[in-house]
Amino acid sequence: MTEQHTTGRTAEPSASPAPAPGRLYGVGLGPGDPSLLTLRAVEVIAAADVVAYHSARHGRSIARSIAERHIRPDHIEERLVYPVTTETTDHPGGYRGALDDFYTEAAARLAAHLDAGRTVAVLAEGDPLFYGSYQHMHQRLADRYETEVVPGVTSVSAAAARLGKPLCEADEVLTILPGTLPTEELTARLAATDAAVVMKLGRTFPSVHQALTDSGRLPEADYVERATMPGERTAPLASVDPATVPYFSVAVVPSRIATPPPAPAFGEVVVVGTGPAGPRWLTPESRGALASATDLVGYTTYLDRVPVRPGQARHASDNKVESERAELALDLARRGRRVAVVSGGDPGVFAMATAVLEVASQEPYRSVPVRVLPGVTAANAAAARAGAPLGHDYAVISLSDRLKPWEVIADRLRAAASADLALALYNPGSRTRTWQVAKARELLLEHRSPDTPVVLARDVGGPTESVRVVPLSDLAPEEVDMRTILLIGSSQTQSVRRTGNDRDTVWTPRRYPEN
Repeated sequence: MTEQHTTGRTAEPSASPAPAPGRLYGVGLGPGDPSLLTLRAVEVIAAADVVAYHSARHGRSIARSIAERHIRPDHIEERLVYPVTTETTDHPGGYRGALDDFYTEAAARLAAHLDAGRTVAVLAEGDPLFYGSYQHMHQRLADRYETEVVPGVTSVSAAAARLGKPLCEADEVLTILPGTLPTEELTARLAATDAAVVMKLGRTFPSVHQALTDSGRLPEADYVERATMPGERTAPLASVDPATVPYFSVAVVPSRIATPPPAPAFGEVVVVGTGPAGPRWLTPESRGALASATDLVGYTTYLDRVPVRPGQARHASDNKVESERAELALDLARRGRRVAVVSGGDPGVFAMATAVLEVASQEPYRSVPVRVLPGVTAANAAAARAGAPLGHDYAVISLSDRLKPWEVIADRLRAAASADLALALYNPGSRTRTWQVAKARELLLEHRSPDTPVVLARDVGGPTESVRVVPLSDLAPEEVDMRTILLIGSSQTQSVRRTGNDRDTVWTPRRYPEN
């Protein structure tokens, strides 16, 4: 018989171990048609202990209605009711504060189920992480519990499918925009992109309509309401009555390649400034004009900066035929073409705008519409790289004597220098013009100290960019070519080597000393 030893007291029963935490699922339900749920979404809902979904205060939930056939009587349902939707609130933190408190409280309710070991499936229309309410739960819970997100078909994909129009093709860029953006921001982004979908219409529809009009994209735009759901409607967006537009609708500007926009109602010429280098310097308006043109006309070097687009004609030429380029562009516009004349920098600064307008002021071109779109100038780009050498009054002068006599250039240099203006000198030298920089330095030294800062900026924004700062007395003509711009400081311009910089920072104070 085995001997038993006791301690003289009764043993207490051990506490039950805490259950393992449950798993959180964000379940994408697709755009509305229950048959568009993925197999994985159906599996997760079936296996869940808790099914959670958002709703407005009226209690109806679109998410629940989509998944209704998969919700069992023994499911625990957590209805997460928004305290506000679009109305005002007296919450001390305003609308955003009211929603933040709601999301925090809702996450706490779900966390209680997860801590009890229950699996929680949060239902989300479309895709959970695409403008979805689930993402607010994800942000508050995913770092504490095992989580899986089940993707769903988005309203964007559903809208394109219902229209039967591709969204984007080849190298086209698709931009997704919320209609709640300011009208001007929407306009800029619509002008700059190839294809777009604008979400969250409803009350924002008038602003979206205006942005599509101002960006020139309205003739291309389609309207899709409740894609794949009861009450679905599609129409050209221009024909839609704003009073009939619900929140669950989108504006679609489809692929220009697969769905070419309507032919222009009339021809026009747009002179586009591309900035000093590549696409980072393009304004949204210029980017849109280049994309929507039927024809591009320009100097080969500048034209090569613009991506090739199917169906768009390109007319490249040499740098010294500006009048001929202008005539070609205007002739094309007279035939109903939408022509973009591609210019480097800003087209109004020693560039193509003058040539186009000069020809356009003559018959038979005087009735052809001409617009000029600004671009970042070489002077401004170089100044930004160096600091702010053009921070006060300055003059812009071209050293090229191909179109004006050197005597005129010299007189203007003396006048600007004697007025103590900072200077931006364009076209300082080339293979055939080698003496102008030395002569300009000589003239400027009559009015400026030898240690006046000079910025030599070459190929700013390009792959061989070089920006150096030297004293005026050390300006070497052999280091200057047609891709270089010179910025000459005034008597007040400062040049300082700041900590961590490999060259001086240059700026001209805005305050000028009194005599």
